[in-house]
Amino acid sequence: MGASQNSDLHELKITERPPRTWTQTLNAICAGLVFVTSAVLINSFQLVVLLPLRVIPLQATQNLYDEGVRYSKGAFASLINLMNQWFAPTQLKITFEREGQGKVSEEDIERFVERDGSGKISFLRLPQKSVITSNHQVYSDWWYIWGLTYYMGTHKDVFIVLKKSLKWVPIIGPGMQIFRFIFLARSWAHDKLILSRKLAKLGRQAELQDKPFTFILFPEGTLVSKDTKPISKKYAEKIGISDLSNLLLPRSTGLLYSLRSLAPRMPSLKLIDITMVYPGVPPMGYGQSWYTLRSIFCDRVPPPVVNMHIRIFDVSQEVPIGDISGTNPKTIPNGSARDTVEIDVPEYEREAFDLWLRKLWTDKDEFITKFHATESDVLARRATIDIPLALKSDREIPNAFCFFVPTVAVFLWAKLAGLVWH
Repeated sequence: MGASQNSDLHELKITERPPRTWTQTLNAICAGLVFVTSAVLINSFQLVVLLPLRVIPLQATQNLYDEGVRYSKGAFASLINLMNQWFAPTQLKITFEREGQGKVSEEDIERFVERDGSGKISFLRLPQKSVITSNHQVYSDWWYIWGLTYYMGTHKDVFIVLKKSLKWVPIIGPGMQIFRFIFLARSWAHDKLILSRKLAKLGRQAELQDKPFTFILFPEGTLVSKDTKPISKKYAEKIGISDLSNLLLPRSTGLLYSLRSLAPRMPSLKLIDITMVYPGVPPMGYGQSWYTLRSIFCDRVPPPVVNMHIRIFDVSQEVPIGDISGTNPKTIPNGSARDTVEIDVPEYEREAFDLWLRKLWTDKDEFITKFHATESDVLARRATIDIPLALKSDREIPNAFCFFVPTVAVFLWAKLAGLVWH
């Protein structure tokens, strides 16, 4: 579609940018057509191919259904990177910090990557069973994190918590239900048991089947904005601490329950914490004023780079989630497992985790402040990995459209119906 005509547009607020050009309008039309076409085909694959398998009460058929769900989820991940490749080119600039080992050297970086014959990064050796947390500045955060999992090889096994109101959004809503995303009503009294039970089931299944597992959660709960920042400040005053400069104070309850539900079922579970910084957004600026999904993909003004600073924690050893001995899955006579989940956590355990998470967020806030002040110096002192957000090969493009299987299925059904009719 061609490059953005002004590479500095991302430094201007959306309201201060010049009027949309005809090339941006064309980009928006093409991006919309590609996204909707792919979404319809993925959802059609789920409805036409997968749902009939779901109703057949055979284990082999259910296994086939599960793999079909993973395939359709992987197709959407391919679409994410294809949309970046065609309509909003950007790259991830990743820096690492491993707990207890400090900054990661250039030699260490090579242990994290696999390269193809041409030297391009084809795989990131990051934990295959993890909870990913991140600060939340713009709605595209989840998009870029899912794009990252494509290089981790866990993109078919991503799970996200969403508002219950999104459950029935046309096409996308039913598709996300089949993806087994978790929909919550934003009422913790109602949500905590649902979250714990669903994660316990998903975690146990991933461990038993030896499948990857990535659960994405934003502890701030919402975007940093002019409306949410005063709420964070008021909460900080209430508990007698200083508010953060660039972030919202994290709410620890959802993350604590998630980790306590998953850790007993996945002993190797890791917490991958990502600090995201977008170019163009000034210190204490609100990211949505510079980047929205519409401005990125329709106006073709993506961030030229998405900075991700990664810290990795071993949940069982380095994260104070408390005593989880009472949440172990119990084996029952038929050989399956019954999950025992806790919906009440002792106050002292909640406080310990809250302090730990708050310290993590304070570190993130300080990193962002330093990054804004001396970006080149911060990056110069850290080994980096640069990954274009694109498909690894053009041969993968049909995968973003489920290889047009639903179209072929409908065509064959129509031909068969015609033969029967005649």
